[in-house]
Amino acid sequence: MDLPQVSRAPWGEFSDTVILADEKTVRSHASYAAAKTGDVSAAKFLAAAFVDQSALDALRGLLQGRHAILAPVHAIEDQGINRIPAALAELLGERLALDIDPGIIQSNVVSHTGASGWERMARPPAFEGPVQPGQHYLLIDDFVGQGGTLANLRGFLLQGGGSPVGAATLTGRAYSAKIALQTDTLEQLQRKYGSELENWWQQIFGYGFDRLTQSEARYLLRAEDVDTVRARISEARSEKHD
Repeated sequence: MDLPQVSRAPWGEFSDTVILADEKTVRSHASYAAAKTGDVSAAKFLAAAFVDQSALDALRGLLQGRHAILAPVHAIEDQGINRIPAALAELLGERLALDIDPGIIQSNVVSHTGASGWERMARPPAFEGPVQPGQHYLLIDDFVGQGGTLANLRGFLLQGGGSPVGAATLTGRAYSAKIALQTDTLEQLQRKYGSELENWWQQIFGYGFDRLTQSEARYLLRAEDVDTVRARISEARSEKHD
């Protein structure tokens, strides 16, 4: 079974993701597990525990006076619907006087919770729903790791004529805040693998190396050679559909 190709776009000057709280602190919170698996009340309680004045100030700085619609990631996992992004968007909407777009949803189940980096890249989340052309959007998710979900949501919004201005997550790895691929990282990737792997990647995913996230590119650089990357991606893609 084929997995969906997704929309990605050149990065330009896309801002670093605003990460609101420390990953270990969030994951150890009493409401985290329930919020992650569908408990709306737990998700609201969790979001309220970590949205403070410094977080709001950081987001105001990112927006720079622009009025943006909040676009939370609506993800269905094997364990249930992840309620954290919607709860976080609801709280941020109230405190920043911003609207939420509930009509843009993730259209496939990718089961990224606990997945390896290969699995995350091999099983990309896709999105559907109406996009408002010319409208600024602020992307909202519970976690940023490799950044692929945010990259795909950004690409979907751009394809529909929207204007994503940045992203915010409840938590994530600090080094993952820089989601836009850096020029030197792209050059390292192209020097190591040449055109052979990039052409294969384009055929499989529908975009070239220049549209990877910084963390995705760094993950690929850790592989031994072209054959290793192909094997790991192919294995991860087939496992979901066995």
